[in-house]
Order: sequence, then structure tokens, then C-alpha cells
Amino acid sequence: MKTTRRRPYAEQRPQDLGGGVWSVPVPIPGNPLGYTLVYAVDSPKGPVLVDAGWNHPDAWAALSGGLRTLGLDVTAVTGVVVTHFHPDHAGLAGQVRAESGAWIAMHEADAALVRLMHSFADGEHRDFQADMLRRAGAGQDDVAVATAGRPDTPALPDRELRDGDLVDLPGRKLRAVHTPGHTPGHICLHLEDADRLFTGDHVLPDITPHVGIYPYDRDDVDPLGDFLESLDRVGELGALDALPAHEWIFPDVAARAAEIRHHHEEKLQRLGALLSERAEPLTIWETAAMMTWNRPWDDLSPILRGMAAGEAAAHLRTLEARGAIRRVPGVDTVRFQAIES
Repeated sequence: MKTTRRRPYAEQRPQDLGGGVWSVPVPIPGNPLGYTLVYAVDSPKGPVLVDAGWNHPDAWAALSGGLRTLGLDVTAVTGVVVTHFHPDHAGLAGQVRAESGAWIAMHEADAALVRLMHSFADGEHRDFQADMLRRAGAGQDDVAVATAGRPDTPALPDRELRDGDLVDLPGRKLRAVHTPGHTPGHICLHLEDADRLFTGDHVLPDITPHVGIYPYDRDDVDPLGDFLESLDRVGELGALDALPAHEWIFPDVAARAAEIRHHHEEKLQRLGALLSERAEPLTIWETAAMMTWNRPWDDLSPILRGMAAGEAAAHLRTLEARGAIRRVPGVDTVRFQAIES
């Protein structure tokens, strides 16, 4: 039986990690991940946060109160670097900016997505999601529930980062490392003066991040392929101490990156074999229902099924890019089948 060091949010405490770095656990209400680890990095101008947490009153109380416990004040924060645009990372960045005047920075690819989300009219994003689910082969009940709610759109950033850019952190060297996959603009942040790597969701100690395609049937991107290349790139940084956004801090990020890559290669092999055994092409939804998840498909909520379908789509797209399978266009849905060798 697999054991884990993961502990509930109630057992988490703000910590001084030494070297002018602190961590504050910030709850994610109603989410099995439990919390986001927000980091503060000291500088002569004031601390810069790595991520900010979910936009919720309890999360704000935890962030501001946790910083206070460590002798820091949220009003003294000079900047928030968002590893990626997801709401458990970017959600409170706007409130931190309102309280302190801090700048918000994220990679330019995720910044473009945030601008796109701000441009959606009421209901437009829900209609987009519903159409995507239907084209993947989802049933009407799954479509209705999966499109019922949507988190608040993250605040627009003030600054955009590219790979290799140094964050505005006087007296320190905090460099952006573009690691696309989980999102197009995901970044890790290498604290070069301390041999530490803030890994966001890219490399976690026990679980693997969600890597999906949205819309599911896109053929112009390969996020899983990007993710695997990003893992190799992180591995080249060496055995740095990893400061992830979830779970716990761990040593040797290169070793863990190699484990995650191996996990996905095995998953790709199993999926390729599954399609080879099928006489008829499969929809993305049918494929997802046949894959192995952390619980049976029938036990997954509609929202989790939607995420599983996104991940199935990403694995199918990588196999397609490698020439192992092909897509079969349909009137309403796309299907995939193995290419005979």
C-alpha cells in the first residue's frame, strides 16, 4: 500500500525556511489538494511572493495572517510572481496588489490566456466548454454539471516574463524557467543564489500535475510533449532543493522529474496498446473511460471526468505527434485509432 507524507491543511503552519525564504500554507476550500504553499522571498525593497492562493476570505486570512506570524506584512509585499494562471495560484494576486501596490508578473503565454478570459462575455465561456465536451463524446448530464460553475478570472498582470528573465528582486537572483505543459505559460523559478527551485505545479513530490488539451480536439498543440521536454530541462538543473506549490518541500528535483517522465511514458505505452486492440476508433470520452485513474470512471464527478478527458486528449495528441495513432474526423466528434505497423 502506497504511503504519503501529505498532511491536511489543519496540520500546516507558516515556516521560516532560512536564507530569506518563508512558506505560508493557504487553503483551497472544497479541493482535495487542501492548500497552496505560497512562498515569500526577502529583498531590501520588501518581500516578493511566489504565487498567492485561491481568492476566498479564508485564504486571504491565512495568507495575511501567516505572513504576520513570520514577521512580514502583506502591505509591504512588492511583487507577486505567478507560476501559472490557475485560481489556486493567481486568485489572491489582485487583492495583494490592492493592499500593497505590488506588481503582478506571469509568463507572457499565460498572460495572453488571462486577457482572453477577461474578454469573454457572460455565458460565453460556459457555451465554449459545453461545445467542447459534446465534441469529445460526453453525455448531456456530464455537460450540464461540468459547466455549472467557474472560478473568478485572475487579475491581469502588470509584467510579463519570458524564459530566462530575472524577476525584479534586488539583491537576489530569481530566474524564470519556462516549463510549459500544465499550462502554456507555466514557469519554475530558480533562486540561483540559494540553489532552490520553486516548481509551482510542474514537479510535485507525490502526485503528477494535470496536463490536458482545451479544446480537447485541437491538433495544433502538444502540451504533454511540451511537459516531457520541460521535465528534461528541469532535470538538467541538477539536484536542487524543490519548493513546490503543493504537498511538501523535497530534495533532488532532477530525480523526481525523471520519475514523472517515466510515469507518462508508461501511460503512453498502455494507451497505445489499448487502441491497437480496438477494431473501431474511439472518441476522446470513450478513451478516457477506459484509462486508469485514481478511482473508477463511474465514481468520478462530471468535473473530474472533464479533466480526465482533457488528460486523455493530451496523451492521444502526443501519440498522434509521434506517428503511433491517427485521428478519424467525424460529423460531431473526432475519433482515434492505432496505425498498423
